[in-house]
Amino acid sequence: MKRCRVFSLFAILVGLVLLPGRDAAQEKSYPAKPITLLVPYGADGNSDQMARGLAEAAKKHLRQPIVVVNRPEASGTRAIADAVSATPDGYTLAWGTVATLTVQPQRFKLPYGGPDTYVPVAKLTKEHNVLIVRAGAPWKTAQELLNDARARPGQLSVGVPGFGTVPDLDIEQLQRLGKYRFKIVSFEGPQQVPAAVRGEVDAAVAGPAAVVSYLKDQKVMMLGVFDSLRLPLAPNVPTFKELGFEVTLGSGGAIITARGTPGYIVTRLNEAIRKAVAEPSFVSFVEMGGNTIDYEGPAALTRELRREYKENGELIRVLGLTQK
Repeated sequence: MKRCRVFSLFAILVGLVLLPGRDAAQEKSYPAKPITLLVPYGADGNSDQMARGLAEAAKKHLRQPIVVVNRPEASGTRAIADAVSATPDGYTLAWGTVATLTVQPQRFKLPYGGPDTYVPVAKLTKEHNVLIVRAGAPWKTAQELLNDARARPGQLSVGVPGFGTVPDLDIEQLQRLGKYRFKIVSFEGPQQVPAAVRGEVDAAVAGPAAVVSYLKDQKVMMLGVFDSLRLPLAPNVPTFKELGFEVTLGSGGAIITARGTPGYIVTRLNEAIRKAVAEPSFVSFVEMGGNTIDYEGPAALTRELRREYKENGELIRVLGLTQK
């Protein structure tokens, strides 16, 4: 009889846990506190600006604010590692990029790997990098810079936001295809841009958002775009494809979170992000920075990340950048 009472009490407790209303109540209450969004690069860079723009646009679609925190260490991988290692409750997200999600985990041993080791929530934007030099530099065109690089191998320096980032891969590809040799200098992104303005490096590669203010102040010149199409922001600046180099690897912004996060939380986040990126203020903000809205939901983003993980794995092996 005593065993029966114990069993009955256990059954009642299990039933309470499994009551549909409990999950519904939890779903209704999310988010009950601010959400942290970890950004893998420093303040004022493209990822930082886009993340803060998203946080602002999402205010009317989430009952709690998104708080942006910069964690640029380890070429951006610390932000992703911290997010995937956090409690899977939807309160710690990361702003992922092509480099941090599809390149770096194939170069180093990290707490995460491909898209099956975390939860892709939504893709927001895409961007293509540009090559800049300081105003008054001796090179007025990309071709002039390339000609000088060929004449003086290893002497011209180019700043990138960390080794293994997309800007770094763009320069590595350009070197390989054109048989150039630059001195590649790693910075904590986007510090390679002011370094180029100060003349600490001859040139720099960055996303458009990181150079827009310098362009307006006429402190830098944009020489080339790593894309197949010219930027509306700078319609007179040629692409490297036009110059004969198939170097078009770009990046983008996506939100990811820890594996094991409940589906209703992922759905809630995705819906809020989908609405936020459609806000006219956010669209205008993104386009002013030379980026493009490129929204994708969890399923489409997962497929894209799997494809890019495979393609970029092959690329870094060809370039000899694997370090594991």
